[in-house]
Amino acid sequence: MSSSIRISEETKAKLEAVKREGETFDELLDRLAITRTEEDVREMAGFAEEGVEEHMKQRREELNESFESRPSGVE
Repeated sequence: MSSSIRISEETKAKLEAVKREGETFDELLDRLAITRTEEDVREMAGFAEEGVEEHMKQRREELNESFESRPSGVE
């Protein structure tokens, strides 16, 4: 059994842009509609291992300090 869905030309163009070569729209929509687990969401959101956040904060501070110590007029 098959169904039809109405979409705008803009939405169709967006779907065509992410559709893989040789992939049908049914296959594309099935791929995009997979059920996400909490672990999948956590991974996609980029939750980092412990300590990474502090490391990033330290590196950002070091970078800011290096910019502040540059001679004026240098970009």
